[in-house]
Amino acid sequence: MTSSKKLHIGMSLAPTWLSGDAWRRSDSGVEGLYGSDLYLDIARRAEQAKLDFAFLPDSLFVNTTMLETGAGFASLDPTILQASIARETSKIGLLSTASTTFYPPYIVARQIQSLNWISKGRAGWNIVTALDGNANFGLSEMPSPEERYARAKEFTEIVRLLWESFPEEALTFDRESGRFADPGMVKPIDYKGELFSVKGPLNLPRFGKAPIPLIQAGASDAGRSFAASVADAIFASTPDKAAASELRTDLRTRAEALGRRGDDIRVLPGLSLYLCPAKAEARELFADTNARLGRERSIATVREMTGLDLTDWPAGRSVGAADLPPPPDKVRSRTHSQLLRRMIERDAPTVEDLLRRPEVIGSAHWQVVGTVDDAVAQIRDWAAAGAMDGFVAFPGGSKESVRLFLEEVVPELSELGIFRKDYSGSTFFDHLSET
Repeated sequence: MTSSKKLHIGMSLAPTWLSGDAWRRSDSGVEGLYGSDLYLDIARRAEQAKLDFAFLPDSLFVNTTMLETGAGFASLDPTILQASIARETSKIGLLSTASTTFYPPYIVARQIQSLNWISKGRAGWNIVTALDGNANFGLSEMPSPEERYARAKEFTEIVRLLWESFPEEALTFDRESGRFADPGMVKPIDYKGELFSVKGPLNLPRFGKAPIPLIQAGASDAGRSFAASVADAIFASTPDKAAASELRTDLRTRAEALGRRGDDIRVLPGLSLYLCPAKAEARELFADTNARLGRERSIATVREMTGLDLTDWPAGRSVGAADLPPPPDKVRSRTHSQLLRRMIERDAPTVEDLLRRPEVIGSAHWQVVGTVDDAVAQIRDWAAAGAMDGFVAFPGGSKESVRLFLEEVVPELSELGIFRKDYSGSTFFDHLSET
């Protein structure tokens, strides 16, 4: 990526600043977790910082074993919450999440296009195939990644056809003649595929000319192929610069092989930020936030992701490629498993170091634990190396991390010329199209 290009930055509305033990802080605001004000406040401040979009991930299940110490994936419906935010903001993109594994495509097409109307062109769809929740939808087990992405391909094609089936130009609102719309312009899609049969048209017209951005979350081989075919951007876990660079290069190559331009797909790694005025404070914040994670839980994560049991390993012993058993037949996230195995093969960390890595104690996101200057330096370095086209911020530990990111990190990036100082357009697609 050349230095003249501007980064695309999203802000996660998932309350990562309440994760671990951070919700126990007196100023956490955790009581507002299931209302809209907490999220609206973050979205407004992200808009003031001129970010591309506010993003809400989603899970369609609750992990009751985690509820005693945290939210356990319990959350508001993302599209409904984004609709409430749309009324109180005017520029920032609103990225909602909807699963292609559990929802019908007609419903998703209608929900996202409804959000697009309410927000005047600021809706986006984060396409996920889901990792859990099958029992809530009548499935005894999760389909394989290949099955999920085959379904996602048809699903996304149907949604896009439905969005085009009722053009806004069909609306005439001719009061004198009494003609509300031109029905000849509203066409059924008559889709018949291997997995879906959908007649259409959508019962809602398309809003405006700007496309609704499609964001894809996943970096497995099947996920990359799917993203290269349809996504405007990919949100993925890339714990280090090398992983991000490899993903970006591979996706651009795959996109070009499908007749797209490499620049058509933007790679936006997740960036976990534990920020404080001093490095020692940031390290203490990180330690306090993850204090109850515990060695046993970290060992269990490694075992689930790789099949390797570290229960009785000496603390100072390294873990290398030769220690890894064959990959388990089933893992919750193939991408996460591959990242963890890759790190072990490359770095051969000691057991204690391994159990502290972001691939183990988090979602394998790129992580900065330090000051504003530390965050700016790393972001600048990744941008100069062409490892990304932007990122999605996940502030952690406290609301102070949120404030420091939005009020100090982002303005510094603007002063450096690698992020916008103001919006040049009014739709989500406008923001993503800026260079």
